[in-house]
Order: sequence, then C-alpha cells, then structure tokens
Amino acid sequence: MLLEWLLMRFRVEELAKAADVSVDTVRYYQKQRLLPAPERDGRLAWYTDDHLDRMGRIKDLQRRGFSLSVIRRFLDGELDVADEGLAEAVGVVESGEALFALDDLARRTQVPAPMLEALVRDGLLVGRSHEGELRFTEDDVAIVAGGLRVLETGLPLPELLALARRHHEATRQFAAEAVELFDTYVRQPLRTADLPEDEREKRMVDAFHTLLPVVTELATYHFRRVLLQVAQEHLES
Repeated sequence: MLLEWLLMRFRVEELAKAADVSVDTVRYYQKQRLLPAPERDGRLAWYTDDHLDRMGRIKDLQRRGFSLSVIRRFLDGELDVADEGLAEAVGVVESGEALFALDDLARRTQVPAPMLEALVRDGLLVGRSHEGELRFTEDDVAIVAGGLRVLETGLPLPELLALARRHHEATRQFAAEAVELFDTYVRQPLRTADLPEDEREKRMVDAFHTLLPVVTELATYHFRRVLLQVAQEHLES
C-alpha cells in the first residue's frame, strides 16, 4: 500500500515531464489558480494523479482555443460540458483566417505600432484573443485603412477619436445587454433542461449561430438608416 501511495505522487519535475510541459508552466498554472497547491510532507511538495489529470484537462482546453479565464471557470464548475460548444463558437477563428501580431498589423497598414496600441487601449481597435495572445486579421487591416480614408476627407483626428470612443461605449453597452438576454433566455434554461448534455450543447450553439448574424445585421442596418435620417434632417434644417 505504501509503495502504491508513493507511485501516485510526483515531484514538480516529474509532474512536468509526465504532462509534457515545463516546470515553469506547472508553477504558472498554480499561480493562475488552475492547478491546486501540492501536498506538503515537511519541506517536500508532492503532486498526485489528480494534478496530472487536471494538467491534461487544461492542455486539452487550451488546444481548443479557450482562454485561461474560461478554462478556470470550467475547472471550477462554473461552466459545464454543455457550455463547451458555445465557448468554442464564441472564440472560433474562421478556417484559413490568418492571425498576426500588432507589429505585423503596423507593417501591413503603415501605421506606427504605438498609435495602434493606443487605439487598442481605447477600445477602438478590437483584436481577437487567441491562445492567450492578442491577434489581428485582415478585417483589422481593412478597418484601419478605412479610418485613414476618413481622415483624408478633412475630419480632425481628435474629434474623430472622441466620436469613436462614444460609439465604442454605446456599442459595448448594447452588446452587454444582448449577451445578458441570450444568457437569461437561452443558455440558462438549456443548462437546466432535462436533455442529454450533447443535445443541450447543440441547441446552445445553434441558437448562437442563429442570433449572432441576425443581431449584427440589425445593428448595422439600424445605424446606417439612423445616420442617413439624421443627415437628411440636418440638411432640411
């Protein structure tokens, strides 16, 4: 029994080797509250099979593109198996979509990186979180190019940025309310529905894929129509 107990325990170096990660990664996961603290035997720290299983779960979730914050919620039981498909749908990168860092975005747009960093800080340039890093796509190249074309019409940069910040704040508020509606009337009822987990997961993902393009189209349509309406009223007055 003692031998069996000893075989189920690992020093940190042994756990890292068994999980195929570095010792620094093990300690980082502990710091991020993804991995429980080891058992103590005097000055020695011992890890168990539970730690190894948890490392495997973390690596699997990371491979699927989940952020460490989302992974922590899965491990803590705040998100369940039925949420996995939805979390993947939210964080999915389109097949074949190229991702690149901010320095590459600066090179592609000929806009200095510090200026792009300022836009990111203000929420005016919204990258994608991928494997814990902020990444950009050709859509971001296009939006930066569009912003440069707007400046070429003569609109002053400070006023344009101030307008963009107000739009960002209003958009985040709209998005937060839309997400809350989805969570209240779609996700939560499905989480407690008397259905198999795979069916709950499928219905959740199907609802998300139905609502995302529709809500996006409605918001775009409404903004464009209201903008034209206000422009017409301005001319008439």
